[in-house]
Amino acid sequence: MRIYFARHGESEANVRQVFSNSTGIHGLTENGKAQAEKLAERLSGVSFSDLYTSPILRAFQTATIVGQALGLACRIEDALREYDVGVLEGQPYTEDTQRIYWEVARQWVDAQQRDTRIERGESHCEIAARFLPLIGRLQRQYGGTETNVVIISHGGTLRAMLPLLLDNIDAAYALEHPLGYTSCVIAQERDGAWDCVQWGDDTLP
Repeated sequence: MRIYFARHGESEANVRQVFSNSTGIHGLTENGKAQAEKLAERLSGVSFSDLYTSPILRAFQTATIVGQALGLACRIEDALREYDVGVLEGQPYTEDTQRIYWEVARQWVDAQQRDTRIERGESHCEIAARFLPLIGRLQRQYGGTETNVVIISHGGTLRAMLPLLLDNIDAAYALEHPLGYTSCVIAQERDGAWDCVQWGDDTLP
């Protein structure tokens, strides 16, 4: 099977530069909607069985546009939501808030301190505890088949989780190659293992 992991389109929170990971009050901009339509066009040559989405508004709106174009119903999965940034939620991007955010992200990678969290936020281990069981469920259902599945999620969650899934992508690579709006990561399952065949604009051997 293959899973096409896509980040949502540009949201109002992205434009306003505020942390909006949990409340879901910021939807797509007009540019974000156009990006979602282009994502649907890019995916139109592939036959998909299912479409799963984060419940956060910007991801759900992206998935709705993609689903309408591809004839797929949106299956909402809390496992795919953006990770909780605790005390940073609703705060603007500043030098201090960005420092706090990226210090934790780098600790997850550089020091393997996966129980670290932003105050009142989620740890890496807690994100994995919700994300990986969903992937396991899909693998049990479709593993070893030619099935294709679309997943619409978030840059932070995908950056943190996909290195745990993909044998040929590590956490440092994911941190150094951020996914743009509606960028895709294509994961191929073979004999129970997962390889990345495309990360955004990069095609992997």
